[in-house]
Formats: sequence, C-alpha cells, structure tokens
Amino acid sequence: MPEEFTYTTFGKIGPRVRRLGLSATYRPGRKTIYKALDAGINCFFGYGFDSHLTCVMRDVLRRDREDYVIITGAYNLIVGHPDISRTLEKRLRQFGTDYIDVFLFLGVTKEKHFPGHLREEFHRLRETGKVRAIGMSCHNRKFAGRLCAEGALDAIMMRYNAAHTGAEQDIFPHLKAHRPGVISYTATRWGRLLRRPRGWPVDGRIPTAGDCYRFVLSNPNVHVCLTAPRNAAQLKENLAALEEGPLDDEDMSFMREFGKVVHHTRKWFM
Repeated sequence: MPEEFTYTTFGKIGPRVRRLGLSATYRPGRKTIYKALDAGINCFFGYGFDSHLTCVMRDVLRRDREDYVIITGAYNLIVGHPDISRTLEKRLRQFGTDYIDVFLFLGVTKEKHFPGHLREEFHRLRETGKVRAIGMSCHNRKFAGRLCAEGALDAIMMRYNAAHTGAEQDIFPHLKAHRPGVISYTATRWGRLLRRPRGWPVDGRIPTAGDCYRFVLSNPNVHVCLTAPRNAAQLKENLAALEEGPLDDEDMSFMREFGKVVHHTRKWFM
C-alpha cells in the first residue's frame, strides 16, 4: 500500500497527518479515542461539546502537543454572527491548549454568511498565534472554490463522498496555487451509501463503510477524511479498510455508479 494513501502533509501549514481523522460527534467513548491514538490517528475534529474528545485531548496535548492536529471552530448562527474571539478562547480551554491548528467558520451555506469583514477577523486571530490556520466548512462549493483560488483560506472542510462528487469540479481544480488543507466528512453520506436504494438489485453489491472511506482517500486532493465511529468496533473496521489501499478501477466504477443512484433516490430500503 502506498504511504501517501495513509499519510500526507496537511496543506501549506505543514504537519504530517494520518489521512483518516477522528470526529467524536457520536460520543464513541474515551477508550475508543485512545485506541485511535494507538492506531496512529493524529488529527481530531471537535465542536467543544463532545466531552469524550476534549477530555482525552487535554490529557495527551499537555505531553506531546506538536504531534497532533486539532480542528475546531465557531458555528454560523445565520442570524447574528458569534463572537469569534470568545469562541476561540472557549475552545482553547476545552482542549487544554495554547493554540488551535485549524480554526473554521462552520456551517456556511451562503456567501453572505461569511462576509469579508468576518474573514478578516479570522485572519486577525491567526496573527495572534492562537490559531495556525483559518478556514471554513461550506456547502456552497462554488464560493469555497473561489476563496481557495484567491488564497483566502488555509483550510476548507467539505462534504465529499461517492454520492456527492461536485467538489471534483468546483473545488479541487482551484487548490493548486495556494494549497489549502482539505478536510472531508460524511464519507458514507450519513449511512445512506451503506443501504440499498430503490431500484438497486436485491442481490446487488452494497458498499461497506471501508469502501466509502477508500473512495474518498483515493483522491489525493483530500488530506484528511473524518470518520465518526460510534464505538471501537466501527473504528477498527474503518482502520482495517485503509490497509487495502486505494480503490482499483473496477471498485471505483462501482462506487461512482452506486453513488449516482443514491444521489438521485429519495426513499431508502435495506
């Protein structure tokens, strides 16, 4: 298995990361998070309320801070923007660290949600040294692609999976000049890529979670693909899939075909 499938350098900010990162959104338990650490996962995403993760990170960061990449952010409230500085200070306390590696404005769906003056505020936070990289989590791919092309972001977090491949046209072609770090999430499309969609043959192949993560990580533009296991068993399954390496042409064609059907199907059947 090529090493670049498992590890990479995260954009222009430089840390070397395992390409499967961990989100503890589903509260998998502290033991599961320690198992992820033992498996070499060194990139973690948290909102701050996921206390399993913040508790473990407070433990490990005080010993080996430079070995880990912490991704977090302030959430877009649609009506009235949050106090970004105050949110940052809260995240620093929650994770028990002096700086955040990647600080994002989360949940951007429209350009007006992340105006120029707010982007400037993020840049000022980076200048304080309390943030190493700034960026956003965005569903508006064309807006995200334009900001990447302009060099306005150090990092971009986006939805990317076999059913949602629009980033291949709207974002990835705009990364080369400024090399922002790319974080993807929902590789399984919230589990829907693991079910049989309407019209799919009853005995037809259904992707595994491992297939979904391998699909994402087969794209070299993605630096970190987040996994959000509910328990240690799911984490183990996802890590095992990485040992199989990138998808071959046949499996990639299958994933794209299945993903296209899922994308255009509203009702779901097992």
